[in-house]
Amino acid sequence: MLFKDRRFAGQVLARELGAYANCPDVLVLGLPRGGVPVAFEVAQALNAPLDVLVVRKLGVPDQEELAMGAIASGGVRIINEYIISLVKISDEVIARVAVQEERELERRERLYRGNRPFPDLQGRTVILVDDGLATGATMWAAVVAVRKQQPAEIVIAVPVAAPETCQELEAEVDEIVCVSTPSPFHSVGLWYTDFPQTTDEEVRDLLAKATKNGEEYLSASR
Repeated sequence: MLFKDRRFAGQVLARELGAYANCPDVLVLGLPRGGVPVAFEVAQALNAPLDVLVVRKLGVPDQEELAMGAIASGGVRIINEYIISLVKISDEVIARVAVQEERELERRERLYRGNRPFPDLQGRTVILVDDGLATGATMWAAVVAVRKQQPAEIVIAVPVAAPETCQELEAEVDEIVCVSTPSPFHSVGLWYTDFPQTTDEEVRDLLAKATKNGEEYLSASR
């Protein structure tokens, strides 16, 4: 399946998540940056609040698209021992890349969240949304970060994913929803007609719009 863009992909994905619509304990967390436009459409369709969980891939030097691990908000770090052994990455290199990515993670946290605290996830159904899964490293880190807060359920939802990545993550969460699992997969962007880099401004605008829509809904419900 070829998706027109991230917003359209989010609308298609939302149709697969209808069981979670209008449930007061559901929270949608988008993985910035590309996952947020997808997550916005999902949250709107499910009538659920939207927030972000900032994650960063730890890319192999000179092969940044190859993930040797990932970090997430809350001090989470996961390492792919297979990749590190395969490419022969030293502890010093891992530490240097991690420091760089932690700086960027903190920058995005400040930019996207400001003074807003991270939402309380305990006892909630958390739907983690990204624009696609290749190796799944950043989603792994997101799952670990969310699990630390003792949610009732963790759901992974993506428009497109490598089939083996879906299978690997399936055992780690309560449900995984992948609209399309093409093989061979190659890369996430290959399955979108329009796949520009999502900007910080777009993320901030969508979060602000989601907050405004949520406040208007609550006012109308009173």
